[in-house]
Amino acid sequence: MSVMKSAVDAADEKAIVAAAEAALGEIALIRAEVGKVIFGQESVVEQTLLAVLSGGHALLVGVPGLAKTKLVATLGTVLGLDNSRIQFTPDLMPSDILGSEVMDQDAAGYRSFRFIPGPIFTQLLMADEINRASPRTQSALLQAMQEYHITVAGARKDLPQPFHVLATQNPLEQEGTYPLPEAQLDRFLMQVDVGYPELGAERQILLETTGVVETEARPVIDAQRLLQIQSLIRQMPVGEKVVDAILSLVRSTRPGNGNSTTDKNVAWGPGPRAGQALMLCARARALYDGRLAPSVDDILALAEPVLQHRMALTFAARAEGMTVRDVIAGLVKRAKG
Repeated sequence: MSVMKSAVDAADEKAIVAAAEAALGEIALIRAEVGKVIFGQESVVEQTLLAVLSGGHALLVGVPGLAKTKLVATLGTVLGLDNSRIQFTPDLMPSDILGSEVMDQDAAGYRSFRFIPGPIFTQLLMADEINRASPRTQSALLQAMQEYHITVAGARKDLPQPFHVLATQNPLEQEGTYPLPEAQLDRFLMQVDVGYPELGAERQILLETTGVVETEARPVIDAQRLLQIQSLIRQMPVGEKVVDAILSLVRSTRPGNGNSTTDKNVAWGPGPRAGQALMLCARARALYDGRLAPSVDDILALAEPVLQHRMALTFAARAEGMTVRDVIAGLVKRAKG
């Protein structure tokens, strides 16, 4: 019995390795296609892609004009996903996102309700300036992000698969905005900070985007293949050392776990969902880099985008000018030894 089981395990492992090797080539092509349109911003592209490959959602935070919208549209094309965009405003209603029921009347005079799907019924949703929507509208999106279905007039409506939300947020303008509640922030697998491009990348942007013809990305995979890669990532092996690193890092960000710096500066830390996010994203990062198993370095590299929106500092720490990134950087440095 044990010999048969070991033979089956060996066959499964061989199949996973073969599937991973096939996915490596496709991910390399995806990176190349995105690179034709998005210049520089390698870490932004990487983190956003990791969120999608892991089956989650991402929050892109940056000032206007940094190609956040273009990145989402490009990913939709390259990954072969249906995509739509919602520009969030304070007067946007839940029905503007979810859809609504209208009354129809046939030739015989019989009346019935018909559901008209909203823009959320897509595979890749661009939620532009999500913090400008009212809490009521934000909560409508929250159910879809977590449960992958919505409820309209008491009836459940399943969303297409895969379903990903890539939301943007402007960190500068706070007038007329509604900060996302902690429960909704936690639904985002990662917070991706979008900074200004480097000099070389900005030069390339000027030369490539102001001519008569602009380079366009082409599809590399389709939705079904993306689902297969997402399933593959969940099957990738994770060593005990990596699991211990995840637990150690996540627990060190919570007050009351023996870390004096955290106890002093952190009001509340991330829950178990942060560890789940690190586990998935580390696997995806390994595959993204051409490896078949994640390492501790993957965990440390992903600490900031995975943890920063799941923590809050004390008033005293904020008054001293400290940021969540400073705390995470200190914990990562300590973990490196």
